[in-house]
Amino acid sequence: MPRLSRRSFLGVAAATFAAPALLRSAAPNEVVRHASFGAGGMARADLQQIASHKAVQLVCVAEVDATRAASLRQEFPDVKVYADWREMLDREASQLDSVNVSTPDHMHAAMAMSAMQRGLHVYCQKPLTHNIYESRRLAEVARASRRVTQMGIQVHSSVEYRSAVALIREGAIGPVHTVHSWSSKKWGDPSPRPERSDPVPPELNWDLWLGVAADRPYIGGGYYHPGNWRKRLDFGTGTFGDMGCHILDPVCKALALTAPTTVKSVGNAPNAYNWANDVVVEFHFPATNFSAPQGVKLTWYDGDRRPPDEATRVLGQRPLPDQGSLFLGTKGALLLPHVAPPILLPEQQFADYPRPSLEPINHWHQFVDAVRGEGTTSAPFDYAGPLTEWVLMGGVATFFPHTELAWNAEKLQFEGHAAATSKVRRTYRAGWEVEGLS
Repeated sequence: MPRLSRRSFLGVAAATFAAPALLRSAAPNEVVRHASFGAGGMARADLQQIASHKAVQLVCVAEVDATRAASLRQEFPDVKVYADWREMLDREASQLDSVNVSTPDHMHAAMAMSAMQRGLHVYCQKPLTHNIYESRRLAEVARASRRVTQMGIQVHSSVEYRSAVALIREGAIGPVHTVHSWSSKKWGDPSPRPERSDPVPPELNWDLWLGVAADRPYIGGGYYHPGNWRKRLDFGTGTFGDMGCHILDPVCKALALTAPTTVKSVGNAPNAYNWANDVVVEFHFPATNFSAPQGVKLTWYDGDRRPPDEATRVLGQRPLPDQGSLFLGTKGALLLPHVAPPILLPEQQFADYPRPSLEPINHWHQFVDAVRGEGTTSAPFDYAGPLTEWVLMGGVATFFPHTELAWNAEKLQFEGHAAATSKVRRTYRAGWEVEGLS
């Protein structure tokens, strides 16, 4: 099968961006023809959920690891497999309705943008992008092109998270002034990058795996592939990027947060290659209809860092969960463990408080239904883009410990701090530029 050259792909993408493809939506009685960027890990989970919708036909998959592709074919024997996602789009886009992007973070924006330019609807894993600029652009293009989009924060649709949002918005704990959010995960590495080059496994296309990132030698032993890329600056977004879009999603939704005014890291800093562990980042947000008049102070902790005792005293004898958020309001508090029901505090005070009665929602099927013209998605790029922007701002802040960075959302820059602003976007590897992003 002939390979699509990078030059020809860029030409197609540029032409498509100049004259957007006709928006395709499957009618309610039609099959949704779907493709996946990725075949293993979270991509496999996304595919299984999306393909479980009775209206979905999985047409093709792009996967740089032949072992993962072969494993997927055991479950979906009729699926076409490509190593190069650009070739898949070139050959198949006209026959597709939708895609899911479930790859390492650094490739999300390039794939999602290219798919939208081809008229396709996009389900993209969290974090939406690898940098702030990419998030802004994906949201803008999705809005302008009327594509159906959904970010893969599946807990967003859970009864637990939706219940917490409802309780906060109905004023159960009063206006919220402070939020503490945390994750015990450790997607960081204080060690320098090993000074070695290992043979690339025959099943892995290393050049395609690198994609938009700068060329470098392959390091084996799981250093990059399949999972530890989350720790590496050029490919992942650390614990904050991995879990922030999940755990901070109900905070953003419940309080209707807009862009923060300032962000400051008071924890560890990355080294030249890897994200840090034990991060602590403070945000200040403007007031909303659900906050105290002075706005909201939100603090993120990961690894071994946790909220101070004075903040968690309201829990009484209840242990702090490994991951979650604690909302502090003028009338009480709400503890939201990650993927568990919310708890109103003090518990005795709220023993008889009525809880919301909500029906379960399948986050993936919600996307498919919206592609078919039935309803809308709850985490479109219009919502997911701004959320991802300020989550990624926390990552930028970790490079400049104990420095309060003032954010200008309109200009996409940190006021008076050129070094921080330089991290708002990245330069793509030559030959991998994407129209609308590069």
